[in-house]
Amino acid sequence: MTSKLGAFVRAHRERITPKSIGLPAGERRRTPGLRREELAGLCGVSTTWITWLEQGRPISASTKTLAHLATALRLSDAERTYLFRLADRVDPEPRMNDLADAKAKEVSRLVTVIDAPAYVLDRQWNAVAWNDQAAKLFLAWLGNESSDGGRNLLQFMFLQGSARNFIIDWEERARRLVAEFRAECGKGMDDPPIKDLIATLQEQSGEFLQFWNAQEVVTREGGVRTFMHPSVGRLSFEQMTLQLQGRPDLKLTILVEVSK
Repeated sequence: MTSKLGAFVRAHRERITPKSIGLPAGERRRTPGLRREELAGLCGVSTTWITWLEQGRPISASTKTLAHLATALRLSDAERTYLFRLADRVDPEPRMNDLADAKAKEVSRLVTVIDAPAYVLDRQWNAVAWNDQAAKLFLAWLGNESSDGGRNLLQFMFLQGSARNFIIDWEERARRLVAEFRAECGKGMDDPPIKDLIATLQEQSGEFLQFWNAQEVVTREGGVRTFMHPSVGRLSFEQMTLQLQGRPDLKLTILVEVSK
């Protein structure tokens, strides 16, 4: 992936003219576009760093440096997203263009017509959309008993006392949830706001700190999820989690009730 990142940066460096960013054209240039030292100056890094990046050497690229690269190279929203994806980093300031906004509205409409509890999580596992069935099932997370304005799944799991009675086999589910979150974070766990979320949970929950330090990693999979609803009683669902095309930052979870 490092070689692909370097090739991408070089191609876009060579398409930028000095005049377009206010630099003098100067003498005749041997290569098109910006020189490496010019791009390095715009990004606040060394020329050697740019050279090694374009050569595909294994170097570290912070989110701040990637953001400077995106600005200096005048990348479009799609190109910026691709740059961060090649670097395996989470963009701390994702650009929501018109297409992405339209996709977000489509997701909200989709959730409301699903005839089962359904919700959508973002990269930090905040619920950004859910239907009435989900609100009635998860009263303290998505429903009228919720006290968490951000409606974060991890904060509900570890900081809401009612979650321990609501979720059957809470400890096992909580341990797996942390391992799934670590798997999805990848290198993005050092990027805000994910870093801040992890720090808050470590400070406020001894169980989260223990599970996080265990360094366990598992993929987010389906399976039976059982809850003890305060008014309905024991309920079991088959969980399905789907990645949404066009919105890699969002995932849809649907819970289909298991016949009693």
